[in-house]
Amino acid sequence: MYYICLLLSWGFLVISIIFYKNRGKIAGKAGEFWTKKELKRLNNEYKVINDLMIKTEDGKTHQIDHIVISKYGIFVIETKHLNACIIGDDYVDNWTYKLSKKTYYIKNPIHQNYGHIQTLKNILNLDENLFISIVCITSRARIKVNSNKVVGLNNLLAKIKSYNIKKIDNEEEIYNKIKSINIIDKKERKQHNKITKELKEQKEIDNKNKCPLCGAYLVGKTGKNGPFTGCSNYPKCKYTRN
Repeated sequence: MYYICLLLSWGFLVISIIFYKNRGKIAGKAGEFWTKKELKRLNNEYKVINDLMIKTEDGKTHQIDHIVISKYGIFVIETKHLNACIIGDDYVDNWTYKLSKKTYYIKNPIHQNYGHIQTLKNILNLDENLFISIVCITSRARIKVNSNKVVGLNNLLAKIKSYNIKKIDNEEEIYNKIKSINIIDKKERKQHNKITKELKEQKEIDNKNKCPLCGAYLVGKTGKNGPFTGCSNYPKCKYTRN
């Protein structure tokens, strides 16, 4: 019995470590899952594509969480699953989210989605006005984001259905075109995920060197009591760290 308990304890520890190391990826998949499930409730006026990966002429790949094609427009949806207080707006480069007393930064998903829309616009040769950007927060986060592009999961369908002016006559053709350029090859997708992971790790390193108050970079300085780390945005921001 002792050895069984010991094995169970070690097994639980290993699972906990794996979960902790992959918590970001797991949270992302959870957000995509719940959004996908919610989009299934749309009627046949709307055609949904989940987890789209496309390649541009320069060889770069872009992964888009969800696209909804309808006569009312093409909805490009980016999901975020962060159980935290999320702060931001349409224009800042980074949003902040706070867990307990710690502050973290993520790239503004509205900007990220804008890049997705530009890519689709160029590939499909369509007017940008046909695209509608939505950032869907799938967790129970406190959303303090000043933007009409950001919704909670419970309001996602209402947001989509609020667009009721016909813009597109060939939605079936657009849907088939997007499906035809979707990369399904596992090797290509794996390579894309590898590059994305490397970029994310570099971003996390960069964020550690950012001021937790204003997001500007921290720099080494020397004061009357010796060297210290301070905000490069001084004197507007007076954050310091020993």
